[in-house]
Parts: sequence; C-alpha cells; structure tokens
Amino acid sequence: MKKVVTFGEIMLRLATPGNLRFSQSSELISTFGGGEANVAVSLANYGIPVDFITRLPGNDIAGWCISELRKHNVGTEHIIRGGQRVGIYFLETGAVARPSKVVYDRAGSAIAEIQPGMIDWQQIFEDAQWFHWTGITPALSQGAADACLEAIRIANQMGITVSCDLNYRKNLWQYGKKASEIMPALVEGCDIILGNEEDAEKVFGIKPEQFDAAQTQGNIKAKEFESVCRQLISRFPKAKKIIITLRGSINASHNTWSGCLYDGSTFYQSKQYDITHIVDRVGGGDSFMGGLIYGLLKYAGNDQTALDFAVAASALKHTIYGDFNLATAAEVEQLMKGDGSGRVIR
Repeated sequence: MKKVVTFGEIMLRLATPGNLRFSQSSELISTFGGGEANVAVSLANYGIPVDFITRLPGNDIAGWCISELRKHNVGTEHIIRGGQRVGIYFLETGAVARPSKVVYDRAGSAIAEIQPGMIDWQQIFEDAQWFHWTGITPALSQGAADACLEAIRIANQMGITVSCDLNYRKNLWQYGKKASEIMPALVEGCDIILGNEEDAEKVFGIKPEQFDAAQTQGNIKAKEFESVCRQLISRFPKAKKIIITLRGSINASHNTWSGCLYDGSTFYQSKQYDITHIVDRVGGGDSFMGGLIYGLLKYAGNDQTALDFAVAASALKHTIYGDFNLATAAEVEQLMKGDGSGRVIR
C-alpha cells in the first residue's frame, strides 16, 4: 500500500497532572503532540504506512521527539533539521464548568522559519497516495504557509489525494495575515475538507442557514450543517467530500460527538456519542481525521462506514491520555458495532 504523508508542527506538550491548575502543580507531564503528527500516529496504529514531515532543530529535545514518533511506527526519514527550538504548549485540563486552557510557547520554532524549497516534495510523494495538512501550519508564518502551498500544488500535479482540516486557531495568526487571506488558495487544492461546526464560519464566513449554538444544550443536529457542506463544495469545486465534526459541549467533562459527510449528492450522518468523564479531548479532531482517512481507504466506496469509523475512533480517543489516539482498528470496529460497555476483556 502506498503511504500517507502529513505535514505540520509537532510540539513538546507539558501538562499539569490530573485536573490541577497551573498554580497548583509542582510538576508537568511531558509528551508530544500536534495536529498532523497526531493524524500520522493514528494511521500508523491502524497499519497504514505514513510519513510525518516537519522541520526540527538538531538538538536532544528534537531527537527525543523523533524517537517518540518512531516508537509509534511513523516514518521520520524526511524530517529536515534546522532552526533553534521545538515549540512547546502547556495544558491545564479543565473539569465540569471549568474549561481547559492551552498556553503556547512556539514563536520562533524551527518549522515557523521554514521556507519553500527546503523540502523535496517530489521525492517524498514518489510512493504516496495521500497528503494531509491542517490550517494550523499556514497560521505559523508566511514561510510555513508558502511551503504548505508548495506541497499542495506538487501533490495536485502528481495526482495525490489532498485533505485538510481547517483547524482555525485565532491566537496563531500573528504575522500580519488573516486566515481568510491565506487559506482559500490552499483549500482550493483539496479533495477532502474537514472542519468543525465553527471553522467554516471563522475562515470563510460560511455558516448554517438556521442554527443557534446557544440553544443546542449540547445536542447539535447534523442536518443543520448540510447547508455548510453545500456552500463549501460550491466554493471549492475540486473537493469531493466535505466533512463536519459536531461537538456538543455540555461541560468540560461531558460532550456529545458526531459528524456528517457530504459527497456532492448524498448527505451522510453518524450516530451521536454521549461522552462522559472525558479523559483528554486534545487531539479529538485529529483522531477523527486519522479515522476518516483510514476509513476512506479501507472502506472505499462506502462513505457511511468511513464516517462511522472516524466518529467511533474519536469517541475512543476521548478516553486516552495525551494527543495521540492509541485505540486499535479492532477496538474502533467493536464500538461501531455498539459495544461501548467498557467491560473487562479477559
């Protein structure tokens, strides 16, 4: 099977234990994470060959990061080295009415200083079938945006499927450009577009025709977002599928979770999961994307099953600590069949 390639930033994650606040904690738990790296780990865990592409400095922290990726069977041979630092993010996990908090320390990271021409995309894509990026990467710097656009255009020329997660992060767009100025040119080259219930509005001004988030009480109905899918596919005609993840936030510990997919003619909806006692929701959208890519490859021609796999995979991720989804394909399929009892397996 040809490989999947993902491109973006991976960061050192420093999190307070349990639900402690920053001001309470005397220690921080270190792991790694980042949107495209999280997708790569999911795919590798499902048995899909995958390469993660980024730029990291030539220091021991970067070496530690690469070792972690290799431990999860992610290909790292095309990671380029340079720059001075690995980006960091600090996480305080909320509970019930107190939301989680993320503090970024990623300015001047190695990938933020990347420029077009640094990565040999032609060589990387020689044995690839799929390229994935997220809206986080072009938010880092003009150079990162240009390198991402370079990759998309080469992937298009080589006939490789391109997917994106819109992943709007308002706090990252700090280099003088807005997402609405940069993102359209990149998304125009995509075959698969993923967003959550807010991304399309924040980036492109596209919103549901009839929807009031304040009235949902955590119960977001997929059908209300069919109009968003239709508007996106009209604006980006290269796209073959539009997917929206739907998170109903009852509180920090209790969410509902579902998704919908539109292929230009048929609108698919998943079941809705009621996720209580969330262990870690960071990386939830990435676990959905990893499950979706796997589902579209394995269940080719069956978009409903692909969507159901993605939603179930992400529901399981909410029970796993860290950015990476370590659920197996067999566990996801078991949940798809309706077995969410959590009984001990002996």
